[in-house]
Amino acid sequence: MRKIIVSEFVTLDGVMEDPGGAERTPNGGWSFKFGRSDDQNKFKSDELTACDALLLGRVTYQGFAAAWPTMPGAGAYGERMNSLPKYVVSTKPQTLAWNNSRLITGNVPEELSRLKQQPGQDILVFGSGNLIQTLMAHDLVDQYNLLVHPIVLGGGHRLFQDGRQAMLKLVDTQRFETGILALIFQADRK
Repeated sequence: MRKIIVSEFVTLDGVMEDPGGAERTPNGGWSFKFGRSDDQNKFKSDELTACDALLLGRVTYQGFAAAWPTMPGAGAYGERMNSLPKYVVSTKPQTLAWNNSRLITGNVPEELSRLKQQPGQDILVFGSGNLIQTLMAHDLVDQYNLLVHPIVLGGGHRLFQDGRQAMLKLVDTQRFETGILALIFQADRK
């Protein structure tokens, strides 16, 4: 069975909101303060290669669809992003212009459970804060790839919101040259 893997940039206090600054929030763009390193780029490349589909919320999809198809210098990573099937969860009907995109508007937990049963590699989720809350509420997240940045914002949209409980098992760690930590957790469904 395929896994749904949530991959997020988060702060030490768990904020996932606007790491790249595209949403123009008061603390937006916090991840850029750390730059990128070859080891982090390899991690992200390996992560993308290990999946064969993207699962995105509407807002993340719209941002990605505006950027990735024409992003200069994106190389093999950009080619992979653009070629993968994209499943977009939205309550609003919309036209999906980015190639290989399919809209999911019906019973999201049911449709995603069916998608997980199909043959293939894992399904990767980037950003998509509201979608992730739905996935968590229906126990559909199998793994969290958290890139924890050594910064505390003190506020903002958090990955694990108040009242959200989860039993997780740490299965891997990696420290990047930038000081960012990759913490890989799997759902502990005992």
